[in-house]
Amino acid sequence: MLTPQYIAPARFDDPAAAMACVRTIYDSSIAHLREHLHRFVTGDTPNARVRACYPFVRFHTDSVARADSRLSYGFVSGPGTFETTLTRPDLFANYYEEQFRLLLANHEGNAGLQLEIGTSSQPIPVHFSFAEHYHIEGDLSLERRRLLRDLFDLPDLSAMDDGIANGIYDIVPGQAQPLALFTAPRVDYSLQRLRHYTGTAPEHFQNFVMFTNYQFYIDEFVRLGHEMMNRAPDAATPTDDDGYIAFVEPGNVIHRRVGNGADDPGTPPPRLPQMPAYHLIRADGSGITMVNIGVGPANAKTITDHIAVLRPHVWLMLGHCAGLRTTQQLGDYVLAHAYVREDHVLDEDVPLWVPIPPLAEVQVALEDAVAEVTQLTGYELKRIMRTGTVASTDNRNWELLPHRTPERRFSQSRAIALDMESATIAANGFRFRVPYGTLLCVSDKPLHGEIKLPGMANHFYRARVDQHLRIGIAALETLRRQGVDRLHSRKLRSFAEVAFQ
Repeated sequence: MLTPQYIAPARFDDPAAAMACVRTIYDSSIAHLREHLHRFVTGDTPNARVRACYPFVRFHTDSVARADSRLSYGFVSGPGTFETTLTRPDLFANYYEEQFRLLLANHEGNAGLQLEIGTSSQPIPVHFSFAEHYHIEGDLSLERRRLLRDLFDLPDLSAMDDGIANGIYDIVPGQAQPLALFTAPRVDYSLQRLRHYTGTAPEHFQNFVMFTNYQFYIDEFVRLGHEMMNRAPDAATPTDDDGYIAFVEPGNVIHRRVGNGADDPGTPPPRLPQMPAYHLIRADGSGITMVNIGVGPANAKTITDHIAVLRPHVWLMLGHCAGLRTTQQLGDYVLAHAYVREDHVLDEDVPLWVPIPPLAEVQVALEDAVAEVTQLTGYELKRIMRTGTVASTDNRNWELLPHRTPERRFSQSRAIALDMESATIAANGFRFRVPYGTLLCVSDKPLHGEIKLPGMANHFYRARVDQHLRIGIAALETLRRQGVDRLHSRKLRSFAEVAFQ
């Protein structure tokens, strides 16, 4: 076996020093894989299998001391040994270091507690060692591609399941308990998928995320981003906008704010990816990412499965829906506080008997944002916004089903609106402990004869998209100002939780 030079495990009570050790181990492993892969591509065949492994962090405590009951993460659930593998310190250094700091701080009453950093036994799949834009399969013959499997570790799906997040992970006696929801291979897998689906590098993703099901919203977000980048911050009247330093589009096309250096042309794609992402960047990562997930719960689950590994602070669904009540008008808003889940894509991971609760901090921020942007308050706000249950279905043509069975179920559930994605995004937020919320805009009323027609739809979109988008941005900026400690709810944590956020 050809492996990197051995780095002995070490113990740390300083989070920064622990993170530096993680970086050393990871960088050594990646350099080893890339060196041997380069030799293989140029025709040199190693005389043994090439392997490098992820770094790990381990934490052990014998104490049953109770952590601050107000905390939702940052502590282990009881005595024992806890461990996880780590990846991409270039991307996750700040996140990891903060988790290390919280672990040590929240258990500081236990003398002598330290973090152990070392090299795990989990191999790094060679595909996850590739540099950006590095592709080798096209340069290799079929015979060499087959040989690659015999000499390097390839992705192993058994190391990437979501058993921890789903609450079905079985701990083998004597084995360390998990510290994080995702192992390093699972994280690396999702980072690769994010590039594929969104057309942007993972490092551009921000901690506050909006999803939409219509390109109209993206067009407006792009217009807003370009406008903001062309406007220098006003020192006399500072606003939230002043913190945004760049706007990134698919192909990693970077538009930098006036005074922040030259733009980066990137490589604009010949056609948009399946779920293109756009990013309003802040230096600390607390900006806004917006993704057009398209139509349907499958896309909604796919993209949130992968964005979850970035550990965002919140994600919102901002899109259109069918209004189900006669009192609603086209253009009214729906703030979801419950969901009827007929999307089916998460039934195995989050059983239907699991409630998806509303999160007060997100609900209040959304309602306040509607009031701020529309300049309506109190009883007047009820004219244009209704809080209630949203039903999400996987059948786009539910109106055509016989005997009006869907209508009966929606009535029994007290649903006020119907779409195809919101319940999926909320349920996956619950599953992955990512705070979530939904604000929809009524674009048709099929039960009452107001169906979506091309001309009417275009007029409606032009009239409402700008306001709706500004509401979403205002809500996220409010949540950012309030701080993430308030945002991450204990409602999303189980009674035997991992320590990492």
